[in-house]
Amino acid sequence: MKVLILGAGGREHALAWAVKKSERVTEVVCAPGNGGMAQIARCLPVNVNDLDSMVALIEAERPELTIVGPEVPLSLGIVDVLTEKGFRAFGPTKGAAMLESSKGFAKRFLQRHQIPTAAYALCANVEEARAEVENFHAPMVVKADGLAAGKGVLICQSREEALHAVEGLFSGELLGEPATQVVIEEFLEGEEISFLCLSDGKHVVPLVPAQDHKRIGEGDTGPNTGGMGVYSTDELLDEPMTEWILRHIAEPAVRGMADEESPFKGVLYCGLMMTARGPQVLEFNVRFGDPETQAILLRLESDLVEAMEACVDGRLCDAALRWTPGASACVIASSAGYPGKYETGFPISGLDAAGRVPGVEVFHSGTALKNGQIVTSGGRVLAVSAIGDSLPQALERAYQAMDEVRFEGMYFRRDIGHRALKKQ
Repeated sequence: MKVLILGAGGREHALAWAVKKSERVTEVVCAPGNGGMAQIARCLPVNVNDLDSMVALIEAERPELTIVGPEVPLSLGIVDVLTEKGFRAFGPTKGAAMLESSKGFAKRFLQRHQIPTAAYALCANVEEARAEVENFHAPMVVKADGLAAGKGVLICQSREEALHAVEGLFSGELLGEPATQVVIEEFLEGEEISFLCLSDGKHVVPLVPAQDHKRIGEGDTGPNTGGMGVYSTDELLDEPMTEWILRHIAEPAVRGMADEESPFKGVLYCGLMMTARGPQVLEFNVRFGDPETQAILLRLESDLVEAMEACVDGRLCDAALRWTPGASACVIASSAGYPGKYETGFPISGLDAAGRVPGVEVFHSGTALKNGQIVTSGGRVLAVSAIGDSLPQALERAYQAMDEVRFEGMYFRRDIGHRALKKQ
């Protein structure tokens, strides 16, 4: 069967790598893909922000399954259109994607269905926000309502800082476009967990847990990014806690969307804070996380395509996922200046040597192929990922591979997994 993957990042490279392992798959097409994906799949140009462009490509290629990687095509309704045209697509509808495309919708949804989350206020303008800020203790969190590529969340240490953030979001100064709504939220303390699960609209099957490192600086300092590294171990969540999260968060969310006539099919990413009062939902994403996907899929032993088809067909209850025990880790190599302004087009060396390190896969996040040379083309450039019998081994392999790679201005955190390592 032919599988087409929409997207161009490390997540999509990892998806292509996993899909290609399926015995049923004869061809993988990536659109638009990147320099690394071009080495394992046929890449075709497409604008993933333009619905007509994506539909025209899929109508021309006629894949048996389309996998939607990024959030923007889902928010545009690509799955709705493809389904209407008779194509099989993995991902939620536009209505179900509201869980990510609108933080205001998500917070109201959580409240309606009594799913644990932080106290919040939804503000339509600066004046409303100025009044609501007085109801929160510092620190507090300010979020843009819409999609912001992981950069629309600001942790504010005072009310003055929160108001400055609100003004920056509404004016468009912080994200380039003015926010239509802003969420002010209680600050939650604890460890974050990325809890991803598959759903066919009724049933829920969890993936192995992961922990992302969103801040640019070591020791979890500096501004938020799309994610600078991640690790996955079975020790992150024990079986009773996994069951609790399924019963009180993931399953009620899927039931709630079905009750509201927007059945959720695809991957539900529950970003959780493990607080003293139990797990609380920080956010929902409606697609695979990046870089969580790179670490999680390294541990997947069963056929990803079969599991995705079970979601599309509504028979996930028959699916069983098998996982490699131990650990996996992913370290992001970024361009100098990210998540702010950065330059691209720098040649990358050492990729072959990095890929020869045992247990390592180098997924490309922001690369391009130019005159036969892989060059940088994004803020997050590479996702150097490794699997091991233990977290120290997985991290040692990932950093050994990272030390082989070179490009001008390359930056990466050297403390991925630091919280887990302190516990060992």
